Amino acid sequence: MASSTGIQGDDFRYLIVRPDKGGIWDVLKYSLRGDIECGSKFLESSDQGVVGGEAADHRWIILVSIVARRIIHFLGKPMELTGYGVDFFLNLLSQNGSLFGLFYNLLRGDIVIPKRGTETFISAIGHLDERMDLYQAKNLVGDLHNSTPGEGIKNVELDDRATMDLCMMASKLAYENAEVVRNVVVHHWKFYQLWKATNDFEIGMPATYADALRGLLRLLGCPFLFNGALIPFVIGNHFIDYQKKKSTQVFLLCDKPKDATVILISFRGTEPFDADDWSTDFDYSWYEIPNLGKLHMGFLEALGVGNREDTASFHYHLQKRSTKHSYPEAAEVESSNEGPHSERSAGIDKKGIPPEMVEMSAYYVVREKLKTLFEEHKNAKYIVTGHSLGGALAILFPIVLVLHDETNLLQKLLGVYTFGQPRVGNKQLGRFMEAHLNHPVPKYFRVVYCNDLVPRLPYDDKTFLYKHFGVCLYYNSCFIEQKMDEEPNKNYFGITHMVPEHIIAIWELIRSLTMGYTRGPEYKEGWFSIFLRVLGLSMPGIAAHCSVNYVNSVRLGKS
Repeated sequence: MASSTGIQGDDFRYLIVRPDKGGIWDVLKYSLRGDIECGSKFLESSDQGVVGGEAADHRWIILVSIVARRIIHFLGKPMELTGYGVDFFLNLLSQNGSLFGLFYNLLRGDIVIPKRGTETFISAIGHLDERMDLYQAKNLVGDLHNSTPGEGIKNVELDDRATMDLCMMASKLAYENAEVVRNVVVHHWKFYQLWKATNDFEIGMPATYADALRGLLRLLGCPFLFNGALIPFVIGNHFIDYQKKKSTQVFLLCDKPKDATVILISFRGTEPFDADDWSTDFDYSWYEIPNLGKLHMGFLEALGVGNREDTASFHYHLQKRSTKHSYPEAAEVESSNEGPHSERSAGIDKKGIPPEMVEMSAYYVVREKLKTLFEEHKNAKYIVTGHSLGGALAILFPIVLVLHDETNLLQKLLGVYTFGQPRVGNKQLGRFMEAHLNHPVPKYFRVVYCNDLVPRLPYDDKTFLYKHFGVCLYYNSCFIEQKMDEEPNKNYFGITHMVPEHIIAIWELIRSLTMGYTRGPEYKEGWFSIFLRVLGLSMPGIAAHCSVNYVNSVRLGKS
């Protein structure tokens, strides 16, 4: 049935998997017998046909998703507390020199207590790979600094090792706090840090961290002095009411403060002890856009362009801007789509989108910041990058730009580099975006290391909907690069690959113990990285996802 807005009511479709709804028997009955009534208790969709049709065809995948997310939710608080403890312990050791140094300082009464939010407090990701300096990208940075306006872009080649090195190191740096980012970008890389946004909020945080966050929030709107220029530093609570328990962190930098050649946008990836990030990776929920395809709903929420508690928000944020539908109209269309099984069929909030929703959305904030920067840097182009979940956000950013007909920004896009990125949509989405990102040359590169689990999520088989697209740069455990459409063993959990995966994990552990001797001291892995590889022998795909493998692949890789 057509709505008064001119959009067909059944055009925008979605499926939301709610692991917190329904009982274990409902899940089992739906998984084993396809009982739609039971499935409707934990599946919410735009129409009954989704629950009884497409979702029913993927019942066992939904079962795996629900079980995994329930386990992750159960472990959420222990994971959070473990993360704070691990971060503190690692920084306690590093800032006191070593375990021996810690005991020595303790005896002297001169122990160094690490403080969160400072330039010396490094994340667990940073401790896995302590390298901060650029490698092959050093020459690229020098060429950009010395270039004349409009000419420097000739030095940037998308398939060049220097560009890949810069993107990977920026993806790794995105896990750090603002002070660490500023210190590395300005003092180590000699770049010009433009802006860093941290969209977190205070839920279940230890008192010391919550106090620090409150202190930063009091500075909201105050400028910070970066590299001799006043640059606004944005921090706030990312959709406290609108997008609960979501956190997106992103920073921008450019090669010089005037007449910049390259602007780099780096999204933070999956935090190792963040249950919400891991739950997002295992989420099966999707939202379908006419003529575009299905997109992963969790990643859309992380980018700030929708909220599953109010599905009309996706319709509003993801429609073509030429249609000019208001939020109430979008809500009206969504309301017409929802059947009696939907919890939202009773009514949708039509009060309009609060201004702070847009202001704190990662997508809108970065987009508006880019527009402002291009007014100052007429000849600049930009690269978007990210590791893990950050890679998913990096490719979703231009996807939404295409939806919004942001032609000027798309023309300025130099490329997208992702590392260990999960799948974001279906095959139709891939075909749609390749038409925008492959001409005149490919602009989207997915770097995948060996048996990394995350690029194999969400699942993909002959009946499943998630598909990768773009150029895949695959590196095996010997850092040999191959260009392909899809990485080998695309679903990871195949029985035939189980033995080779564990053999390779043993080889990677042995390799980590010898890298410092065979490749040079900068490749020596610390005890924390080796410890993770030992733990990873039980599930090799987790250790393979670490950034140290991607940095080594980029720097040591050969065709």
